[in-house]
Amino acid sequence: MKKMIFMMAAFCCLNIHAQNKWTLDECINYAMENNLTLKLSKLKQRSAQEDVMQSKAALFPTLSANTNQGVGYSPFDNTAADKAYYNGSYGVNAQWTVWNGGQNTNTIKQNKLTEEQAGLSTDVTANSLQEQITKLYVQILYMSEAIEVNRQSLETSKKNEERGQQMVEVGKMSKADLAQLSAQRASSEYSIVESETQLAKYKLQLKQALDLDAGTVFDVAIPSTSDQQALADIPSLVSVFDAAMAQRPEIKNALLGIESSNLQMKIAKAGALPTVTVNGGLGTSTNSMSSLAWGTQMKNNFDLTASVAINVPIFDARRTKTSVNKARIAQEQAQLNFEDEEHALYCTIEELWLDAINNQQKFRSALATVESEQESYNLLSEQFNLGLKNIVELLTGKDKLLTAQQNKLQSKYTTILSQQLLKFYQNGTIKI
Repeated sequence: MKKMIFMMAAFCCLNIHAQNKWTLDECINYAMENNLTLKLSKLKQRSAQEDVMQSKAALFPTLSANTNQGVGYSPFDNTAADKAYYNGSYGVNAQWTVWNGGQNTNTIKQNKLTEEQAGLSTDVTANSLQEQITKLYVQILYMSEAIEVNRQSLETSKKNEERGQQMVEVGKMSKADLAQLSAQRASSEYSIVESETQLAKYKLQLKQALDLDAGTVFDVAIPSTSDQQALADIPSLVSVFDAAMAQRPEIKNALLGIESSNLQMKIAKAGALPTVTVNGGLGTSTNSMSSLAWGTQMKNNFDLTASVAINVPIFDARRTKTSVNKARIAQEQAQLNFEDEEHALYCTIEELWLDAINNQQKFRSALATVESEQESYNLLSEQFNLGLKNIVELLTGKDKLLTAQQNKLQSKYTTILSQQLLKFYQNGTIKI
């Protein structure tokens, strides 16, 4: 029974541990729901929605009720039976702007654009976060595989050291040469520790990017990556850029900025047009000095008013002209902002594309180099065991092999990262 309980507990621990290993999709999905920066951006979008509702409400009349209650005292009025008196007034007023040069309707359109821009700004933040997470995730994959390469190198160093000790015992190697083999083994151990430290730092950075609590157990699932992934076809620069121009939120945001600036110009020009306003109201009043009853006064003093006001601006201290000039400047700024976003997007994609092309070529070269250096080192090791090669040649061959292996890993994962980011700019998806 105790054995069964122990096995169940062990299984649960293993299951919990496995659940704490996050895939790239899980990291991105969690960030999209819980990242604090994204949440703040979404609040700005909600605020923009309120502005739209407010501008729509401006199309309707306003209605207000008012009352005024007062007490008066006439100490020198000998005709009044009561020198202190009470009066009150009651009214309801309505106002409706019938036409103001299209300012209200254009404000609604502009606020809708602002709301849409706020949503696109959230998408820009989300994309930036996905890129950050992907870069850290790929760095973790690279360091994990680099650690395995260093461990294999350590095993080789240990075998060389053991072989050296045997050769010292039979007088075929000096202790100085053995010391070099021991130093190489120690160097291999240090490389593992250094790589593990870097891996831990990248995992911590990823955890922080996800805004996970300090006490949350976090680890990364390491998917298998093949050399064929790095050798996959790279899309053309033009095709990626054209697709990005059609779907990237920063480009859409810049285009909406141009539309918004055009509406701002219309709103500014409307300041020189007449404004038509309809006003209406009803009211009554009472006074305690009157001999009439309160209800009778309310009825007798009741009145209705209605008016149409037309306001024609003649001289407004240059306010309209200033607004128009500023709107024209805003139009130029919006156009330049779009061109800047377009240029920045092209530069980013071009850099990623060149990185993918160059690193893929490096990877192809590294594959051949690793194979060549491995064969060379195997031959050196055999010749060293036969006493045909000295310690310096063996150590040099091992260093060349390790360098080739590290170059292969670096070019492989750099290529994969660039490829995935190109796909992300092309169709908005990342998959490793």
